[in-house]
Amino acid sequence: MQGMNTATTIINKAETYCADNDLRLTDPRRHVLDIMAHANKPIGAYDILSKLGDYLDNPKPPTAYRAIDFWVEHGFIHRIESLNAYTLCEAGHRHSGSQFLICDTCKTVTEAHLCHLPKTLQDKADEQDFTIRHWSVEIHGQCAACSQTV
Repeated sequence: MQGMNTATTIINKAETYCADNDLRLTDPRRHVLDIMAHANKPIGAYDILSKLGDYLDNPKPPTAYRAIDFWVEHGFIHRIESLNAYTLCEAGHRHSGSQFLICDTCKTVTEAHLCHLPKTLQDKADEQDFTIRHWSVEIHGQCAACSQTV
């Protein structure tokens, strides 16, 4: 669990962000972000929906998905495609690309914090006259803790 201080900090940042950008911080959005802040690993949409039931009366999937999509769009959470799950952004939602180190044993995900596309990939995109809008790299392996238990 990431803890109460992290949850309070992320909610405070979200409140400020929404106020500064004239965005509504609805109850479902607030609760989804709180759920994400208390998750110790990436969490799937239906797990988020299940936990959302602790806050809201009988929430439906569109409620959870709209809130998730809002936070993904504004960079507070990332989608981990290979796990079909979501995780908090650890880099302050100020980058256009994401990179994740994913332990295949314990499913822990670490954000690598490379906020710029590596030059060789940018060069390849430029060669193809390709405009990059967003990018994500997922690297699977085994974390140090799991490597020691084998």
